[in-house]
Amino acid sequence: MTIHAHALLFDNDGTLVSSLDSVERCWTAWAREYGITAEAFGRVELHGRTAVEIVGDLLPARLVPEAVARVEQLEVEDVPDGGVRLLPGTRAFLDSLPADRWAVVTSATRRLAEARLDAVGILPKALVCADDVTRGKPDPEPYLLAARQLGVDPARCVVFEDAPAGLRAGRAAGMTTVALATTHPAHELDADLVVADLSALSALVTGETVEIAVRG
Repeated sequence: MTIHAHALLFDNDGTLVSSLDSVERCWTAWAREYGITAEAFGRVELHGRTAVEIVGDLLPARLVPEAVARVEQLEVEDVPDGGVRLLPGTRAFLDSLPADRWAVVTSATRRLAEARLDAVGILPKALVCADDVTRGKPDPEPYLLAARQLGVDPARCVVFEDAPAGLRAGRAAGMTTVALATTHPAHELDADLVVADLSALSALVTGETVEIAVRG
């Protein structure tokens, strides 16, 4: 399968980098601090959602701002301690793209996203974070904002995601979706194309078009 696009929009955690161990460590420590039971914590979906939404599912509204700031601090402090690593294929795939043809679209705060990206040497020209939108994934707002920042019609964009919520956001934005089976089994991912990770793909830039193909 070959996909043609004018811009590529990447989720970060689980798509470009892995921070699963860090997320589990930090959120588990945070839950203990706030007296949240393992049963209550286990019912909440963490991946692909903003911290505000997750905390809002667990604590009264009056505690949300303070609690969100606390978990952000834990995650930022964990970055230098092996809290993030590049996923297979990320470096080569991004290096094959012009800087103005791709963006990172993440549910993390800007402070946390920049800490993780900087730690692995990824410097996107365009970065959309939880701070930039009023509605996070699965709402299409984050991906539509990224398309506007790059000056590209949403229909000409391809979204790369590992989480069902992010894939729903990409589809709702009218974009082509590519799922990476890095955090969820392939059968749980509803996308135009499903691959193991970015190492399965190649990108060829010709004029305004980026041709994305599955490696033979």
